[in-house]
Amino acid sequence: MAVNTTTRSREHTRARLLDAAHEVFGEVGLGAASVEEICERAGFTRGAFYSNFGSKDELFLALIGQLAEDTLDQVAGRVQDLEGAIDPRIDPGSLVRRVVGASVSDGLEPLLAAEMRVQALRDPRLREPYRAWQVRLHGRIEDIMRTVVDRFGLTLRVDPPEAAQLLADLSEQTSARAALEGWSREEASERLNTRLTQVVGMLVS
Repeated sequence: MAVNTTTRSREHTRARLLDAAHEVFGEVGLGAASVEEICERAGFTRGAFYSNFGSKDELFLALIGQLAEDTLDQVAGRVQDLEGAIDPRIDPGSLVRRVVGASVSDGLEPLLAAEMRVQALRDPRLREPYRAWQVRLHGRIEDIMRTVVDRFGLTLRVDPPEAAQLLADLSEQTSARAALEGWSREEASERLNTRLTQVVGMLVS
């Protein structure tokens, strides 16, 4: 019982720190955010922070990873809900829109996504964790694409790993442009959904 209580307490602390970091990073960015500010927002001490994360960068990677996984969980759930609801042979475009429509997380601001890539390019210590995160992300995208293709009898014009890479690259590029041009999260989501729908429509037959 004590072990379970300790585990739940640690998970709760970690979740609150991630939520606080999401708020602080979204307000001031990674560079200006401090461990102290995140701890204050979460209501914890620096000791609690370093019991869960080795550094601010590690926390940032964990946050982006969580947001991306949440997004893909939404997509996977949407795919499950589509079974029997649509005939892609009649309206493949509708299938694409309904699957892709769940692919933009309300929590993953374009600036955060773009900043993660910049930090990984700049800091050698972040490159391997960033690449490992990308591999997991691409694997999830590939699994979802395979599920859609198999369930609805579709055909991919390229290999699933290449298709997953194309979609991930498109998302990264759109996030970078959104950050540069100052798009709102809503505008970035709308543009990304439109582009993903167009690209998936070309990849699937």
